[in-house]
Amino acid sequence: MSTVVEELMQMQISPAGGGGDSQSHPGKEQQAAGVGILLQIMMLVLSFVLGHVLRRHRFYYLPEASASLLIGLIVGALANISNTETSIRAWFNFHEEFFFLFLLPPIIFQSGFSLSPKPFFSNFGAIVTFSILGTFIASVVTGVLVYLGGLIYLTYKLPFVECLMFGALISATDPVTVLSIFQELGIDTNLYALVFGESVLNDAMAISLYRTMSSLKSHAPGQNFFMVIFRFLETFVGSLSAGVGVGFISALLFKYAGLDIDNLQNLECCLFVLFPYFSYMLAEGLGLTGIVSILFTGIVMKHYTFSNLSENSQRFVSAFFHLISSLAETFVFIYMGFDIAMEQHSWSHVGFIFFSIIFIGVARAANVFSCAYLVNLVRPAPRQIPVKHQKALWYSGLRGAMAFALALQSVHDLPEGHGQTIFTATTAIVVLTVLLIGGSTGTVLETLQVVGDDHDGPLSESLDGNNGYVAPSYNEDATSGNRLKMKLKEFHKSTASFTALDRNYLTPFFTSQNGDDEEEHDDPMPSSRGRGFLGHN
Repeated sequence: MSTVVEELMQMQISPAGGGGDSQSHPGKEQQAAGVGILLQIMMLVLSFVLGHVLRRHRFYYLPEASASLLIGLIVGALANISNTETSIRAWFNFHEEFFFLFLLPPIIFQSGFSLSPKPFFSNFGAIVTFSILGTFIASVVTGVLVYLGGLIYLTYKLPFVECLMFGALISATDPVTVLSIFQELGIDTNLYALVFGESVLNDAMAISLYRTMSSLKSHAPGQNFFMVIFRFLETFVGSLSAGVGVGFISALLFKYAGLDIDNLQNLECCLFVLFPYFSYMLAEGLGLTGIVSILFTGIVMKHYTFSNLSENSQRFVSAFFHLISSLAETFVFIYMGFDIAMEQHSWSHVGFIFFSIIFIGVARAANVFSCAYLVNLVRPAPRQIPVKHQKALWYSGLRGAMAFALALQSVHDLPEGHGQTIFTATTAIVVLTVLLIGGSTGTVLETLQVVGDDHDGPLSESLDGNNGYVAPSYNEDATSGNRLKMKLKEFHKSTASFTALDRNYLTPFFTSQNGDDEEEHDDPMPSSRGRGFLGHN
């Protein structure tokens, strides 16, 4: 690694690729490009090999994501020591468009593509509560606390809308490290489903909130509350509809086009791979959010389109999307470590970072425990979320690629150095949560006594029958006047109705098999976001 850095130092090629030296020796510029790409490949290879060794020896104190981040930190530090940051930065200096066009789409699609087995649909109501309502609560609480902290001079003072933007972007969780440890330790299936399902859907909620607040600040700061709600619904619901629509179209195409034969496997796979990006670009072209659209396209395509493929094509597309999402996510963590070592960050506002971490913990607690209370109101006793699972859910709220990408975008969205301050704080929070929380997850899970609960506890047993749904009793004392509880029970009942609708009508219409057959092909626990351990090793 040091040899590569020394070679880059000798070349001294400018980032723009111009200058008299590059014109005099064009071959050196090409050589520097090759060495820069080689350095990135070396870091990726080292990250995957080191992650495999750590996983094989069950060393949970340094998970794969943490190892990738540390590799980036080390390479960035070596570059600074060797005074080669100009040359290396030339091959790492990309904008947020690169994240949103090339890195995040495969990661987010793979997340949605994994979100179809029985445990997720049996916990659908709880997942929606945590990811939609919970993310909204966490965003608002974080934004309000950061704003109040600025008013009393605890933190760097930001305008209220910018505080809400920060609260939205930092509420996007990415517990890839926690999920990998969950699988290794055999955590309860329902707890895994809640953590994974919330992390997938809350990305859509967080980016929609961020785009709404950004639009509010840029175009119409005097809009009232109802216009803000309308803009959010327009962005979120519109993107969701675009993604679901493209997914349904792909399901019908593969069902009736007769592509599931051996000599058309190449065409079948090509079309399947193109549909997610078609969904993404369609949403962006309509002024919506492509990330939200591609997420729901992944959910629909896995649940309906995937079963219309031939067996060989199913194996190929599963391996393909897992491959590119693993590469993309590993590169993101490497770049985050590299960036924090080489970027000019606003470290003068250390208090903003410190208190933001505290505020995020408070907001996460408000999210998890309030939503768990609402969920437990409508669930029968055997299916209520235990307190130890709530604590594990609170602790698993790491920040990752989505928060980093939105923070990178905020540098251009916010003036007067405010975006740079938010970017620095977000980068530090991502690094601290991945290294500290990710490395201590195994110990915390053992302390909470949730290790080894997989398929042993009452929650797992409740999955048997009726797609995991246990109908709540409505014969309770109605004199309590708890209208909220009755409304929540009605919503919980509607999730079971949707499951029946899907099994009896949607699945037969969009696929060539019935709902029961489709469930038999689902894995009991999908791979975590781009870094699965089951079925992809």
